[in-house]
Amino acid sequence: MIADSFKHKGLRKALVEEIGRKGITDKAVLDAIGAIPRHIFLDSSLDNIAYQDKALPIGCDQTISQPFTVAFQTQLLDLKPNEKVLEIGTGSGYQTSVLCEMKARVFTIERHKPLYVRAKSVLQLMKYNAKCYFGDGYKGLPSYAPFDKIIITCGAKSIPSDLVAQLKIGGFLIIPIGEQTQEMYRITKKTDSELIKEKFGDFKFVPMLNNKES
Repeated sequence: MIADSFKHKGLRKALVEEIGRKGITDKAVLDAIGAIPRHIFLDSSLDNIAYQDKALPIGCDQTISQPFTVAFQTQLLDLKPNEKVLEIGTGSGYQTSVLCEMKARVFTIERHKPLYVRAKSVLQLMKYNAKCYFGDGYKGLPSYAPFDKIIITCGAKSIPSDLVAQLKIGGFLIIPIGEQTQEMYRITKKTDSELIKEKFGDFKFVPMLNNKES
């Protein structure tokens, strides 16, 4: 059973109001953030700060993203119910749960085995039907392609061509690109050979590492 107290719910409500003030306007995104117990994805020692709008450690030198960043990337996806979404970087599973709460069909990849195992367990506990995979995010999941949308939750050095190939024509790829800090891009696949690139400001993510699983 998931422990979700009145205190947790109150803190979530305040968090939703905060990220709304910061510019998140998509009601479905705000409702998802308001519905999901973020503290479940964190070590119990972080319970008192689970609803602060900041990134927090989850092990393996990784973090659960700042709620505003999760909401911002999700809003850029312009998600419709039942769309097929590939997530690169499961991490804690929090972003995955937001996508599931918004009725997406989610496929998610994590390269750190301990995070993959824990996230899969938490998502099952919450009865979210995400398909979780342990592997190299740069390679994607070609056997399940094409995807309507792809979201990358770690900093990439460039746009991975394998992932673009797995995106439907007209689909979006949301990706932070850069080394120390990243610029958020929304890539629209107009044709197999033409991409439209939009920029949406600077963010900071852990790096996306190539050909590495642990």
